[in-house]
Amino acid sequence: MNKRDFLGTAAVAGLAAALPARAAASAPAPALLTVTGAIGKPNRGEFDPARDVMMAKHNIRFGPAHAFDYAALAALPAVTIRPTLEYDAQPHTLRGPLLLDVMAAAGAQLRADTQLILRAVDGYAAAVTVAQARAQRWIVATTLDGAPMALGGLGPLWALCDADQVPELAALPLAGRFGGAPWALYHIEVRLA
Repeated sequence: MNKRDFLGTAAVAGLAAALPARAAASAPAPALLTVTGAIGKPNRGEFDPARDVMMAKHNIRFGPAHAFDYAALAALPAVTIRPTLEYDAQPHTLRGPLLLDVMAAAGAQLRADTQLILRAVDGYAAAVTVAQARAQRWIVATTLDGAPMALGGLGPLWALCDADQVPELAALPLAGRFGGAPWALYHIEVRLA
């Protein structure tokens, strides 16, 4: 390859590498988590069956909601937990904002008996009260062992607490500690009791 061909190829490759980054920077980031129900700070419209297809399949309908992208979640103060996970019986480091900080950012009504219905992409749902989320220090994990969690694995979001530090959960067999902690979290409904 002669010098002119090499420089031309390098310039085209550099331009091609720069274009997706520039296009990605101007495109809106996708929502990873939608919070609905008793909230006071909506930032997106109500349920749209064409836009919210998975929610429609899970029979979720809602008025104005609050949507979080990865950057919005990462901007909240983060905490780190290190529970032993059932998948390999090893401790892992999970990091993300407290669940109640996420709810506060959405303007949720956080009475002790308010229920937070946590829903995963496969439709699995579990409920945790605000009192329970506060006492057990639930987080919305965005990273596992220092890396973002992939969809198709445990992520991109996982609502959980450090079960090793919660006596009633630590007393359970390892396989039973995370039944109320849906991974691949994508929706939370704030439901007043």
